[in-house]
Amino acid sequence: MPFLFHLIPSSSPLPLIFHCCCSRTVNIVAFGNERDVLSEDSQQSSLMWSYLRRSALISEIDSSPSAEHARSPVTTEYQACIFGNVRLVVHDCPLWDIFDSDWYTSRSLIGGADIIVIKYSVNDKTSFQDLKDSYVPMIKKALNHCSVPVIISAVGARKNVPCTCPLCTLDRRSCVTTSEGVQLAKEFGATYLELHALNDFYIQKYFGGVLEYFMIQSLNQKSSEKMKKRKKAQKCHRVQPPQLEQPEKMPILKGEASHYDSDLHNLLFCCQCADVAFYSEDSSKVVEAHKVILCSVSHVFMLLFDVKSPADIHDPSILRTAQSLFAVEAGAGLPAPHGVPPCSVPVRVVVKDSVFCSCLSDILHFIYSGAFQWERLEEDIKKKLKDSEKTEHVLEKVKCILKTPGKVNSLRDCQSHQIKRLYSTSLRLFFNTPVLADVIFTIQGATVPAHRAVLVARCEVMAAMFNGNYLEANSILVPVYGVSKDTFLSFLEYLYTDSCCPASILQAMSLLICAEMYQVMRLQHICELYIITQLQSMPSRELASTSLSIVSLLKKAKFHNSDCLSTWLLHFIATNYLIFSQKPEFQDLSVEERNFVEMHRWPSNMYLKQLAEYRNYIHSQKCHCTVM
Repeated sequence: MPFLFHLIPSSSPLPLIFHCCCSRTVNIVAFGNERDVLSEDSQQSSLMWSYLRRSALISEIDSSPSAEHARSPVTTEYQACIFGNVRLVVHDCPLWDIFDSDWYTSRSLIGGADIIVIKYSVNDKTSFQDLKDSYVPMIKKALNHCSVPVIISAVGARKNVPCTCPLCTLDRRSCVTTSEGVQLAKEFGATYLELHALNDFYIQKYFGGVLEYFMIQSLNQKSSEKMKKRKKAQKCHRVQPPQLEQPEKMPILKGEASHYDSDLHNLLFCCQCADVAFYSEDSSKVVEAHKVILCSVSHVFMLLFDVKSPADIHDPSILRTAQSLFAVEAGAGLPAPHGVPPCSVPVRVVVKDSVFCSCLSDILHFIYSGAFQWERLEEDIKKKLKDSEKTEHVLEKVKCILKTPGKVNSLRDCQSHQIKRLYSTSLRLFFNTPVLADVIFTIQGATVPAHRAVLVARCEVMAAMFNGNYLEANSILVPVYGVSKDTFLSFLEYLYTDSCCPASILQAMSLLICAEMYQVMRLQHICELYIITQLQSMPSRELASTSLSIVSLLKKAKFHNSDCLSTWLLHFIATNYLIFSQKPEFQDLSVEERNFVEMHRWPSNMYLKQLAEYRNYIHSQKCHCTVM
């Protein structure tokens, strides 16, 4: 809060407040030009120089240019002694240009200042306005909330006293009023002074008194800080409490990259569990494929394989595309004999468009690789057809196949980032539904429909089970043992969508066991990371009170070959030794596990012993330890 200082007598005892025991320095930085632009005296002395010459407390004045002054000619440096043996350094910067031309120097000056003086002439309204609008904000920013005292000095006698009439504005533009100066000081949090003349009365008793008051405050503050440092240094020589070392770093588990797209793309090469075969009009087989993959990206194939009816689509263009490109041969959709899986009798589909048929293999590779490499498909078809019109014709047909009902097709819709979203989410539509299902799992008295093509592509164990000399290869009903229905559904959801969201640590452990059973390593790593993340986020109080057995998780992780998780859990128990050592489950650790935990425990036995000795010492000294 700014305030207007009153006159301070020249015999003021303020200097006696500070008892100087050694040489100290006070740095004063003065900004602004207080010279009266309307005055005829061009040799008018500056405020700071007038104070140094007139003050009775100042001695040994040196105004010789310094090295710093040579680098910055807009700054004048004065050095003197005050209070006998206190070094006084004054940097006088009459030109505000230093903020524009040399911001580094101005910021350095402000950063090293103990007191800042801002001066202006009451008869120079333009300079005052620049000071208020431009330079005061810069000084505030450079101070960065530091508690450096600031004195705002309005120098000179007003030549034209402004009229108080609200209609008169001429005089208000020529000089700076007291209220304007006070308001600036209020916004800055500074002390406001009006010096009508640079004579002994205003310089020594008024400005000098305020400046010397702030000098003493600065010196007392520095003395206090020095005493604090000395006391802190003395404390360092006392007996210190033992240093608690940081716990050992936990092993870091790295996630495995997804191979979802490559799994489905490889399915096209191996042709396992194919349930549809495309033929040309001359009855020669072109390529085999899988209904569930085709229907996941195209409503045209949904119409073709009766997944949806024309009434469900509400888009005549999709119906026209299906009718113009493909024809399902009569009798191709007959049910398979009893006990024979439906995929053993592929549906025969004739491709009516010969040009499209010649490129069907490339188009299916595009669909099976994720249906997002549109630019690569364009390049492959151009190389094969070597005809721009035919290439455009085939690409237009592909756009029609990928068309969303009721939406206008465009090239942008076929760009990579647009189509990949469609492909990676649409296969979820066939999860746990009987539509196009060719295998049914029986588990805990319930049935779960699935699609062999997805299972074979995503799980090597199921690929061997459905294509080898096993009973499941020729059965529609496949029993599942050893896992719950909910866990198995979560497992299948991952195979269809490449994502999983366990609801708890126990569910994640059950899913990890299922993933290990079917050798899906990436899902196993996802579950490991979920368990680790959940345990790391538990506060100590919750970890101490939880009914979850970490030792039981450790045993399961070891039994199911989850080496990364078991190693991490051992480190976790050792790091939280004081919590787990109090639990009954701690006794279930094997001798080898107990030895590992004792070796890597935190805090260590050595630290606890040193802590006990330190407490005994403090008690014997009858001192209170703030650290403990």
